[in-house]
Amino acid sequence: MNITIPEKFVLGAASSAWQTEGWQGKKEGQDSFIDSWYKNEKFVWHQGYGPAVATNFMENYQEDIDQMKEIHLTHYRTSINWSRFFTDYEQLTVDEEYAQHIDQVIDQLIAAGVEPMICLEHYEVPSFLMDKYDGWSSKEVVELYAGYAKIAFERYGDRVKHWFTFNEPIVVQTRCYLDAIRWPHEQNTKKWMLWNYHKVLATARAVELYHAVNYDGRIGCILNPEMVYPRSSSKEDQKAAEMYDLFFNRVYFDPMITGVYPKELITLCQQHDIYFDPTEEELQTIKENTVDFLGINQYYPKRVRAPRYAWNDQTPFHPEMYYETFDLPGKQMNNSRGWEIYPEIMYDMSMYLKKNYPPIPWLITENGMGRENEETYMDSQGVVQDDYRIAFISKHLYQLIRGVKDGSTCEGYMLWAFTDCVSPMNAFKNRYGLVRIELDEARTRSLKKSGQWYRSIIDTRLMELEDPAHQIEK
Repeated sequence: MNITIPEKFVLGAASSAWQTEGWQGKKEGQDSFIDSWYKNEKFVWHQGYGPAVATNFMENYQEDIDQMKEIHLTHYRTSINWSRFFTDYEQLTVDEEYAQHIDQVIDQLIAAGVEPMICLEHYEVPSFLMDKYDGWSSKEVVELYAGYAKIAFERYGDRVKHWFTFNEPIVVQTRCYLDAIRWPHEQNTKKWMLWNYHKVLATARAVELYHAVNYDGRIGCILNPEMVYPRSSSKEDQKAAEMYDLFFNRVYFDPMITGVYPKELITLCQQHDIYFDPTEEELQTIKENTVDFLGINQYYPKRVRAPRYAWNDQTPFHPEMYYETFDLPGKQMNNSRGWEIYPEIMYDMSMYLKKNYPPIPWLITENGMGRENEETYMDSQGVVQDDYRIAFISKHLYQLIRGVKDGSTCEGYMLWAFTDCVSPMNAFKNRYGLVRIELDEARTRSLKKSGQWYRSIIDTRLMELEDPAHQIEK
């Protein structure tokens, strides 16, 4: 079965600053939240690997860009590391050495025919702002972020035409303050919701600043909505799915796309004493400065059912008062990562956006398959034969293109990731890249089979696909 990929449909790849750069050249006091977590809980990071060395992108970026050119990659998304961009986060004193590195990366990407797409915050909030202001708990940080965004636009806006305010803005506070499963392990549901709100407000402020100068480009945000599936057709299970969608998806979708929060969410936040108490001026800023486009990260579905047990009111409020996770029997799994494989999320998310929101351009900014022990799939020439990754991408791309044919405004697909890179806690346990990274001192690179395959579909706009229902190798 041959699938035709639309001519202007983006086929790119993504990563982030902190997951690739390493600490080479980092100055004292330039730790990010991620750096502080690693220093405080190195033992939870797989085999102790983390952001300290990562892939040594600071030294090796040209080699990576050469590989991008080799496979004819057209778009690459990464981030500016906010914590390294300044030497003073309140006076907004730019670290000129790091800023020049960003200049060089952007210029070399463009020279290689690769369109840079830049995110301003990929979990890289400076530790200084966490320590002094409690991070995104403070409106002062919202304004300092806006100042940072303005400077980034001024320096790179002549060349960068695609900007993102955040990558997965809900994730850090969900792990740290809602579920309290990551450092600093503080359970505080009200702080969780306040961080969600302040990141929406910060996005609106950045959009306002970007549009005020009429840059030749666009600005959006990268969200990680989970396509929610109820266990059954019962009204109780359907309601559970609606509630999960409200607290974890619409909490960003609605204000960023329509400029207005869902009334039901506001009511529930007030009822459970987690309301964020916005001013009228702030709500107006959000209403008037919606995003131009969206990035959507998609890996796995979320399955829920109506809760079977009464909520214990002696515990802090959690949205799971309204739903219970449902474990689908017989689901296909990526056992390396512990995630369900369900390519239909691509089509279903396409239709979800089409049905529920005004037309807005968007693209998949992350999707990929992490695999453990990839060295066991090397051939005699040392090339990883990652047919499982090719099958995974093919099936997800097929579902995405189905969505485009049915009226989705999706513009493209960005693979996570271009190279293997560090992931929170998992470090290098699961490999995601088209390019393999050896954990030697030089972080030696080599192209996997999937890299050559990706080049072929970029060039030909054709993709062979077995029966879409056929399972991906576990």
